[in-house]
Amino acid sequence: MKLTAYDIYRFRLPLARPLRLKEGTVAFREGSLVRLRAADGQAGWGEVAPLPGFSAETLVAAEADLARVINTLGREVWPDEPAALLRALGVWMDVLDPLPSVRFGLELAMMNLSAASRGEHLPSALSHRARSSIPVNALIMDDADLEAETDRVQAGGYGVIKLKVGRRPVARDVERVLRVRARLGPDVSLRLDANRAWDPPTARAFADGVCGARVVYVEEPLVDPAGLGDLAARTGLPVALDETMPGLDPKALSEHRYARAVVLKPTLCGGLTKTLRLASAATALGMTPVLSSAFESGVGTLGVAALAACAGSEETAAGLDTYRRFREDVLELPLTLSSRISVADLWGAPHRVRPDALETIAGGRL
Repeated sequence: MKLTAYDIYRFRLPLARPLRLKEGTVAFREGSLVRLRAADGQAGWGEVAPLPGFSAETLVAAEADLARVINTLGREVWPDEPAALLRALGVWMDVLDPLPSVRFGLELAMMNLSAASRGEHLPSALSHRARSSIPVNALIMDDADLEAETDRVQAGGYGVIKLKVGRRPVARDVERVLRVRARLGPDVSLRLDANRAWDPPTARAFADGVCGARVVYVEEPLVDPAGLGDLAARTGLPVALDETMPGLDPKALSEHRYARAVVLKPTLCGGLTKTLRLASAATALGMTPVLSSAFESGVGTLGVAALAACAGSEETAAGLDTYRRFREDVLELPLTLSSRISVADLWGAPHRVRPDALETIAGGRL
């Protein structure tokens, strides 16, 4: 496979309601789409969308890095067979060391291009053992109407929910967790996400308060993640790694054996190949790898969903519910996501990008 041309576009999508992030509140999600073309006329799309407050890079820096790496990739002849292409991408990206969001966008575009050339869907291109369906967890944000959101979860048949905590007094967070557990009953799995909100005494108070709520895990409860192992040992609170994962070498994961799960966001962790390595390492250590989006548009969300179909256990719910936050998408037909996604249905539908949603940034022959 030989690349012949590329295009880089900017998008700015309105959200259904403002989103509170670490660096403030945003009403729009901004990012870039990259389209790669091959000599056979096929095209593959990828998304480069650093998340403010969570990604180390800015969008402007990512777009500059994107052009740098594309020019190098365009000089190579790539394997046609998807598994060989994925291995080659892993090697080359390790050498070129693009920014995390850039690596995700380019690897996604390359694998989408390979899948299109072979008439496959992306999960099949990533793994011959891709699952036929993907369970999804519902996300209840910290600004949500708790009763309305739990009603939505119940009506949608979700078996797993994720509740944001950590932005109010700990007693109120405990009360919210207990209310959600009481409303949903014992059969719904409950994940919590604190985004490094607490010092150790506050985290211990929270652990005491929710000890009867049958929490699957709490993502990164401590401001200083060095104390997570001690917190888990002292309180029995099941913890998951999230913010720790970007930049973590898969071999170093063995230093975090206290973790029940690892949350893998490819935009932040750095691409398909790195995410798959981390998922494999976590599984080998008895941890649950959980694929999760970082408020990507439909193009990026499809990439995360494909990884979720290929990594971890069959019944581990993926964190794709951030997509519901968008009022509009870059896709002509927005994705239909539910508590369980059929791979055949999701990739059987056309996923055409809306030209009117994009601003041209760069492009050319390779």
